[in-house]
Amino acid sequence: MFASLCQCHTWPYTLPMKNSSFLKEVIFYALFALLIVIPVRTWIAQPFIVNGSSMDPTFIDGEYLIVDEISYRFENPARGDVVIFKYPEDPSKYFIKRLIGLPGETISVKSDSVVITNTENPSGLVLNEPYINSRTFGNTDVTLASNEYFVMGDNRLVSSDSRVWGPLSRDAIIGRPFVRLLPITKIKLFPGKMINETTENK
Repeated sequence: MFASLCQCHTWPYTLPMKNSSFLKEVIFYALFALLIVIPVRTWIAQPFIVNGSSMDPTFIDGEYLIVDEISYRFENPARGDVVIFKYPEDPSKYFIKRLIGLPGETISVKSDSVVITNTENPSGLVLNEPYINSRTFGNTDVTLASNEYFVMGDNRLVSSDSRVWGPLSRDAIIGRPFVRLLPITKIKLFPGKMINETTENK
């Protein structure tokens, strides 16, 4: 009988210890989320899932990307970069496109070609675009302001881009794909990245 009573009397003492340990773990993980996870996802990197076919074949529907959100805080986007940005006509939506025109340049899209006119190429240069999946339709001439970029999808037939809604403000750019995690067979660092020199056909 006494043994049984002793076992019963141990509960009021051992249970608070377990509760205290559990509470400490909850507090630890909550602080970890506040101090590490949330800042990382807000300012450094966060996941995105590709939705749609405007970047085929470079990125296909359903691919899982981790987006680098910090690099463009220290450097400007370059021609040929794939960027993630807030859709100018609805900032609650995020788009993924390729950067074609830089600030101060004049972009001409016509006759199935893209011509860039800038200080280095006052007569214009035709872009060599090995990444595109279709013909480039459109009849566009636009001169970009000092904080504007011209973006287009790699699948030009279905892409809603600067040909439709105009230049993209620098402030709208969130980052660039850092790694493609899914599908596993296509894991890659900096997917879609092009070497600058190969994007211009002089």
